[in-house]
Amino acid sequence: MTAEWGIEVVGVRYSADGDILDFRYRVKDPDKAAPLFNRRVRPYLIDEATGARLGVPSPPRTGPLRSLNPPQADRTYFMFFSNFGRLVQPGGAVTIVIGDFRLKTVVER
Repeated sequence: MTAEWGIEVVGVRYSADGDILDFRYRVKDPDKAAPLFNRRVRPYLIDEATGARLGVPSPPRTGPLRSLNPPQADRTYFMFFSNFGRLVQPGGAVTIVIGDFRLKTVVER
């Protein structure tokens, strides 16, 4: 991921008692990582077992639950995906899609 997208994946973890999936990544090259911070791109997560697409919540008071400021090197950023109903279980395979970026990974507890 670092060579192409300028990031190092920290992981995808269960959060908020399983109602949220927390995707964390560390920026190594801000120029390469910039497309992941594009406000116009709507990221989503695909549960490989069911094909369900989970989006990033956007509460009215806070806006999208993802980092949108310009990326800085050696900082860790987040993106939360709604897992209401707990469709995705710990250990489940998922794909994160942000524009042209695709990451297949496993959800940690």
